[in-house]
Amino acid sequence: MKLHILGICGTFMGGLAALARELGDQVEGSDENVYPPMSEQLAALGIGLQSGYRAEYLRGDLDQVLVGNATSRGNPAVEAMLNRRLRYVSGPQWLSERVLPGRRVLAVAGTHGKTTTTSLLAYLLDANGQQPGFLVGGVPENFAVSARLGSGPAFVVEADEYDTAFFDKRSKFVHYRPEVAILNNLEFDHADIFDNVAAIQKQFHHLVRTVPGNGRLIVNGEDAHLREVLAMGCWTPVERFAICADSGPLAEIEWQARLLAADGSRFELIRRGQSLGALTWSLCGRHNVMNALAAIAAAEVLGVSASDCARVLGGFQSAKRRMECIGEHHGVTVYDDFAHHPTAIATTLAGLRARVGVGRILVALEPRSHSMRLGVHAALLAPALAAADHVVFLKRPELVWDTAPVIAGLSGRGESAASVDALLQRLHALAGTGDSVVFMSNGGFENAPRRFFND
Repeated sequence: MKLHILGICGTFMGGLAALARELGDQVEGSDENVYPPMSEQLAALGIGLQSGYRAEYLRGDLDQVLVGNATSRGNPAVEAMLNRRLRYVSGPQWLSERVLPGRRVLAVAGTHGKTTTTSLLAYLLDANGQQPGFLVGGVPENFAVSARLGSGPAFVVEADEYDTAFFDKRSKFVHYRPEVAILNNLEFDHADIFDNVAAIQKQFHHLVRTVPGNGRLIVNGEDAHLREVLAMGCWTPVERFAICADSGPLAEIEWQARLLAADGSRFELIRRGQSLGALTWSLCGRHNVMNALAAIAAAEVLGVSASDCARVLGGFQSAKRRMECIGEHHGVTVYDDFAHHPTAIATTLAGLRARVGVGRILVALEPRSHSMRLGVHAALLAPALAAADHVVFLKRPELVWDTAPVIAGLSGRGESAASVDALLQRLHALAGTGDSVVFMSNGGFENAPRRFFND
């Protein structure tokens, strides 16, 4: 088939492009937001990429158009597609029809940690000989591609609660019909499509309804919102995961960890109250230990024992742009992180603080997600940045809310910059030997992390 993918540089749609190419389809696409790592992956795969959305890109010999959820009515390519009566389908539906039939599907859902947990689960299965297929909303360092078909029965998919397409307002994850679903956490986000937490919980319960009775739900045992989701009705065996309480393992939690290092780089794995030994790996932060528990629990459903997971865990490398260390620049360590929510910002910085101790942490923050741009999380940002020694906000003209109250809440530790050039200039003036500089954005950030590193 000859496919054109609208929004091909999105991490999800770019992964579909890789899968379609592997299936033997002719693949091309268009997008108006082109930045690494997906642009680099598409170039490496030899997939044609056209800039912008123009009607003439949709040539008459196309068999099908795959529509990303970043496109909507009024988009020139969408209007041309509809007017010409071209065959079109959403990305999640295409995946469910072309790739997932006959596979043992493992879906990773949650407000935070989906990409890391999906990458880790795929790695654990692969390192133990299962050759899984996967689709990750990022590029896992262990695989160097965001998606592959795999030769084994398992397929691991990052399962997003965001809506499917302009013509299908269901959450993406209802298309996947998983045998195993990880519910990592649930908070309010995506304020452009959800009115409140209850609306998101309803979508998560739709996912719960699709998991068969002989499947498995792997659920964050610390999350009250997820407990409420399960209380709406559950027909599948549930295993929960959590960090040990100070008093010891919790009897009602099947999978637990006891932190043996403050930064989470070493922890004891406990199942049903029995210690399975100490694990050491390169990631840091309590949140990543939780991600590891979820992935290990899910891998066991497919026959990979916890001890086999523990044996290979040290070889895991996280996905690009998930606290990705760009390198050291004149004694300054530079990180690129895909931050989109105050909780993710807080947990990431807490993990880094535990690792660097008294070393200074400087943060460059671009409020770019829909919720961030709307100011929904503004009141939570200053507390989320508590572990930072200094913060420079990118205050673009189109940002509708005032950053001044957030900066004031940082008590002299915050400022704003009107452009990326100004932000980089300020960071260069602030940073010194031994500091860590963390760039946080769920967009391209005009390649700021690498520009800082290369200047």
